Amino acid sequence: MPELYEIKKDEERVLLVGVQVSEDDDTKESIRELQELVKTAGAVTVGIVIQNRESAHPGTYIGKGKMEEVAEQIRETKATGIICDDELSPAQMKNLENYLDCKVMDRTMLILDIFAQHAVTKEGKIQVELAQLKYRQTRLVGMHSDLSRLGGGIGTRGPGEKKLEVDRRVIRTRISQLNKELAEVKKNREVARSLRSGSPIPIFAIVGYTNAGKSTLLNCLTNAKVLSEDKLFATLDPTTRNLKLENGEEILLTDTVGFIRKLPHHLVDAFRSTLEEAKYSDVILHVVDAANDEAETQMHVVYETLYQLGIKDKPVITVFNKQDLPEAGRTIKDLKADQSVKLSAKTGEGLEGLFSAIREQLASRRVLVEKVIGYQEAGKIQKIHKFGQLICEDYQEDGIHIKAYVPKEIFYSI
Repeated sequence: MPELYEIKKDEERVLLVGVQVSEDDDTKESIRELQELVKTAGAVTVGIVIQNRESAHPGTYIGKGKMEEVAEQIRETKATGIICDDELSPAQMKNLENYLDCKVMDRTMLILDIFAQHAVTKEGKIQVELAQLKYRQTRLVGMHSDLSRLGGGIGTRGPGEKKLEVDRRVIRTRISQLNKELAEVKKNREVARSLRSGSPIPIFAIVGYTNAGKSTLLNCLTNAKVLSEDKLFATLDPTTRNLKLENGEEILLTDTVGFIRKLPHHLVDAFRSTLEEAKYSDVILHVVDAANDEAETQMHVVYETLYQLGIKDKPVITVFNKQDLPEAGRTIKDLKADQSVKLSAKTGEGLEGLFSAIREQLASRRVLVEKVIGYQEAGKIQKIHKFGQLICEDYQEDGIHIKAYVPKEIFYSI
């Protein structure tokens, strides 16, 4: 029997580079997050270099002295490239590549690469390719001479990889085509959304920082079987599931893509239709990783992103998740939330508190109705059970005497 040999892929080894402009900025936390993004992308971090400067160098991101230090570390660690913690300008990227003679990437390129790996639906793939093309469109000058340095890996995956060597005209044509396709998909989404909005079933949008446990919570509540991993951006495409409460009431839960600090504007624009699921919801379920030291910062990023999308003045239930971990024991408050609950989506501990908060939100959207329903309209009782809360029903000669709380949307149809 012939001997079998295991063929291993070349491991991508990267050096992380950041610029700290003040002592109290979040550069170190951002670099730690960048390290997690690198891991999610399938590469290995072999070193970290942070330079203290008043601002990033306009031509090379870091100063000449630091570039020499980075070049030395590349040789020592046998790194295949570097990833900078901010979005680089075309000039910065080109100058760094020329000096370091290696693959140079930035935070945006890394996030786009992860999105390219994880996009599943047609809409997700279109949005990723659109974001990749818009990013690359501004970086075509000088790119052709540097293509040999890319050598595959991060920044070359996904639907857009075959577009690297095309010129601006072809990219503009492709962007136009994708925008048309996305408009068609968006139209279908808006039709589905209008059907949902026409229904009295309340919509709860699950939002939060990436890896806060949104998909785990959706799976726990509805058995949705959505991919749930301890990775950043494990799931991208929104999923909507029906949740039936113990008293028979129903709500719709919609999972959305996770937020992150320094979210590339290309992605905010491209994924706007997906993220707007939260805009058309009735209540926001804000999931927070309570075990994360950066929980407060992450909450701020989520609210800033919601503000960018024009999502304001909606009731918010903040879910402090991962209570099964000892790090979640410290006190965290969300002053912008209407209600807050603590739970573990992984173990199910504390779910009753969430159900109670959901019931309170539903009650605040209802009006009291007391009337007599004729026996020929007895089907309305089922409607009340499904969309509202039936307090009492008394069958008498003149009809069914009911007292119930129902959503305002169906008040006049009862």
